[in-house]
Amino acid sequence: MIRVLIADDQALVRAGFRALLEAEEGIEVVGEAADGAEAVSLARRLVPDLVLMDIRMPGTNGLEANRQIAGDAALSDVKVLVLTTFELDEYVFGALRAGASGFLLKGGEPGELLSAIHLVAAGESLLAPSVTRRLIEAYVSQPEQGALAAPDGLDELSARELEVLDLVARGSNNREIADALYLSPLTVKTHVSHILTKLRARDRVQLVVIAYQAGLVSP
Repeated sequence: MIRVLIADDQALVRAGFRALLEAEEGIEVVGEAADGAEAVSLARRLVPDLVLMDIRMPGTNGLEANRQIAGDAALSDVKVLVLTTFELDEYVFGALRAGASGFLLKGGEPGELLSAIHLVAAGESLLAPSVTRRLIEAYVSQPEQGALAAPDGLDELSARELEVLDLVARGSNNREIADALYLSPLTVKTHVSHILTKLRARDRVQLVVIAYQAGLVSP
């Protein structure tokens, strides 16, 4: 069962999300928050598997709430799926750094939201859809991002781990990586886990950012 906390300042939107999610087998809505501060408070009390987080909320916005959740060791297993519009790049860039596990555009199809929740809760992160690639490419193309030094830990990766990181950065899931490198999905999952540990990354989204910043792949 995937336990979901919904954070959105509009009551009607929250009600719509709740109705959709509760009709899906395997998903349980454990709480609702009307702003970022309440989202952090409820996340700490309920420890959901995933927070469906709107970015633009009054008071503590979703970006700051995301940062607080990602920075809380007790919530290390809580995933954050950010709801955004492509026009809010300045927020999305910050959410990448804050540890968001995926992004979804508002106004999409209900099935896309359900699929995204299952993906992110499973630890895959929402990387495959073109919108996420566009966001990441726009993020790393900013001059101030290009000036950042390559992260520590890259020299600790084996040749195989670098191959896996390259494919992760290109948006491939574990099955696709396994097929490309003639490995089992379980072996790929183990490689990804080791890469996350060595690079001290929270999830696959951060691995993508690291790979672009290090010049391993280019937009």
